[in-house]
Amino acid sequence: MFCSGFVAGMSDLEILLAGLRAAGERTRLRLLFLLSHGELNVKELTQILGQSQPRISRHLKLLCEAGLLERHREGSWVLFRLSDAGVPGALSRLVVDMTPSNSAEIQRDLRRLDDVRKEREASASEYFRQNAGSWDTIRSLHVAEEEVERAILAACGGGHVRSLLDLGTGTGRLLELLEDRIDQGIGIDTSHAMLAIARSNLQRRQLAHCQVRHGDLFNLPYDNSSFDLITVHQVLHYLNDPERALQEAARVLKADGRMLIVDFAPHEVEFLRDKHAHRRLGIGDIQMQSWLTKAGLTSNQHRMLPPSDGEGEDGLTVSIWMAHGPEHTSPTRRTESGTTQGAIEG
Repeated sequence: MFCSGFVAGMSDLEILLAGLRAAGERTRLRLLFLLSHGELNVKELTQILGQSQPRISRHLKLLCEAGLLERHREGSWVLFRLSDAGVPGALSRLVVDMTPSNSAEIQRDLRRLDDVRKEREASASEYFRQNAGSWDTIRSLHVAEEEVERAILAACGGGHVRSLLDLGTGTGRLLELLEDRIDQGIGIDTSHAMLAIARSNLQRRQLAHCQVRHGDLFNLPYDNSSFDLITVHQVLHYLNDPERALQEAARVLKADGRMLIVDFAPHEVEFLRDKHAHRRLGIGDIQMQSWLTKAGLTSNQHRMLPPSDGEGEDGLTVSIWMAHGPEHTSPTRRTESGTTQGAIEG
């Protein structure tokens, strides 16, 4: 849920003045600049700014009340990011743009932000390294993988695809699953250990038209409008900024192409964050629709696969979205039951 304060019911002029007052403090300017680079929690902001948690929390509260920041709770974590809505969003972006990024203080904050991100990446990389050989088993602990794969095939349809890009390919399983429907498939991943597993799997299946490469999901090494189908399978919940990853994916998607996204619906299974490097505890449909819209995409299909009866309260629901570019002709968006609906809360 986004944070809301006294901006409700105020005129645009009053909102602007309230935002200017909230932003007019040194630490709060630094917070706005840091959060323009992606979501951070209080602990991370405390680490970067070198101030006490109560002090940072107070500043964040004032910025939220003025509408300059958005607040989102996920389990025991509270994440903050720059607002992009209405007058407060425009003001927050203007303040960030006017902040002298070459100042010694801001440069120090950016270096510490980079350190925080490297710590996250190291933690995730170590997890992947330790679990690369059994990743497919871990991924299917709570939801039957066969059922998910059947749903993926149904969402993709029976048509042939010239070019597929699989982001966060892991063991390359989606390349294997879709290999008979594509002319060329490329898998991208940041983990060398996972890529080694994927290459072994592809070689074993003799899939010469598929390959995997080390790459950055936020800076893909491909030209605009390069791929007919892009898949993002159980990746977004690991990312600090999934919205930016989807925008980069949309850049390399052809105007009449499609994007398949698979992830967990919102849940409260905290150990996935603590022990398995999950940055987000699932993604709701409303959030996904917002990200897709900002990326210039439209989702015409959202299907939810609940856990099997034996999984208990720790079971996870899988969400599957099929999105398309602006020139793709597709039917009205439908729910799993087939009834037309503009958006479903995941």
